[in-house]
Amino acid sequence: MSVKVAIAQKPPVLLNLEASMSRALESIEEATSNSAQLVVFPEAYLPGYPTWIWRLNPGKDMALGNTIHAKLRENSVDITAGDLDPLCEAARQHNIVIVMGMNERDSTFSGTTLYNSLVVIGTEGQILNHHRKMMPRNPERMVWGMGDGTGLRVVDTPYGRIGCLICWENYMPLARYALFSQEIDIYIAPTWDSGDIWISSMHHIAREGGCWVLSTATAITGSDIPDDFPERDSLFDSKEWINSGDAVVIKPFGGLHAGPLHQDKGILYADIDIEDARKSRKALDVAGHYNRPDIFNLEVDRQPMPPITFIDEK
Repeated sequence: MSVKVAIAQKPPVLLNLEASMSRALESIEEATSNSAQLVVFPEAYLPGYPTWIWRLNPGKDMALGNTIHAKLRENSVDITAGDLDPLCEAARQHNIVIVMGMNERDSTFSGTTLYNSLVVIGTEGQILNHHRKMMPRNPERMVWGMGDGTGLRVVDTPYGRIGCLICWENYMPLARYALFSQEIDIYIAPTWDSGDIWISSMHHIAREGGCWVLSTATAITGSDIPDDFPERDSLFDSKEWINSGDAVVIKPFGGLHAGPLHQDKGILYADIDIEDARKSRKALDVAGHYNRPDIFNLEVDRQPMPPITFIDEK
């Protein structure tokens, strides 16, 4: 089965959820006009990856960091409030699958904690999977809480079985194996990383898992930072490439199929054959015949881990 994929690495409007959603919908319209059936967005696309955390001085800039974080919280996605409804409707209308990264606000418990999340939205407009990044790295922990294992799932779609991990989760061998063991066809790695080393890792995953690998960061320059961003000129150079994007499609068992789309605020397109993933695992199937379950055993807890349980009088 041939599937046309589109990987959108155009920049969002940083810290503006409404404007970033509009840009996402514009990219979806462009992608579907080019017959895309699967549309992928980068890590934390709504309303943008918090790249400022790598530039702030932890002691000196705490007040500025708090100001920016408050604006991020106000513009983060509340799934229960229907913030993803426009994407769900677009997926239904165009009969496509959408993978979207976001800053997600927990409205169920504290109402304040943010998560680095992604969703897989199916062709009928339903959320097929909701994954929260399990381990934010370094200064990311000042922005996001830790997710649980509920999103370690590979889901059926008309365009193949899809599983996702976010950024450096892809360096967690057991997380990868949890996806490999669910008959995965397309492995999607939204990220903020880019460059040759990251792309080499995507080749490794494609070989290890015997699956198609799609990955991208956000292609963004200093000039894309909105004028109303707090202390914009002290944190960013308008002429710099903050991230080069580097969207890629890697063949099952390794090998570049499309990209990298380097320093290009555009959309990468590719036609992929789902059967190629299944064929590639004849030589190496790490969750099947190339495994020793008599020696190795992995247990994955996918139960939700809420911070509190209320027991009310019946």
